Amino acid sequence: MLVSEIMNPGVVSVSPEESAAYTSRLLYRHNIGSVPVCGPDGTLEGIVTDRDIVLRVVAADNDPHTTPVKDIMSRSVITVQPDDDVNRVSMLMSASQVRRLPVVDEGKVVGMVSLGDLSLIDNFSTEAGTTLGDISENFRMK
Repeated sequence: MLVSEIMNPGVVSVSPEESAAYTSRLLYRHNIGSVPVCGPDGTLEGIVTDRDIVLRVVAADNDPHTTPVKDIMSRSVITVQPDDDVNRVSMLMSASQVRRLPVVDEGKVVGMVSLGDLSLIDNFSTEAGTTLGDISENFRMK
C-alpha cells in the first residue's frame, strides 16, 4: 500500500513568521499535534509540534505572541513521498521516534501521514502498535 492511499491531503501549515500563539491555536482548532512550516511557494522549511511550543516557548518563559515559529521549529525534517510504501513509513517513524511525517512531492508538502493512519490499515495495526511501542519506550528513556 502506498502513502498516497492513507495520507491526509488536507494539510494545515504555517509560515516561518507566524507566532507560536497563532500556531498553538491552529493545533487546538484542528486537533493536531504538529504543523509543517512552509515558505511562500509551499516548500517545507521545518516542522513545529505542540511539544516544541511547550518546551521552547512556555517553559523557556518566552512570549508566545512575539516568538516566531522559525525560532522554535525543527529544521531537520524526515519526509516521505506519496509513492512510498507504508512499510517504509513505519520503519522511519520507529527509527526517528516520530508519530507524524510530512508527505512531500517535488519539494512541496502535499499531505501528512500519522501513526493513526497506519493503524487503520487492515493487517497493519499490529505493526503500527509495535512502532508506537518503540516510540513510547524511547521517550520514557529520555
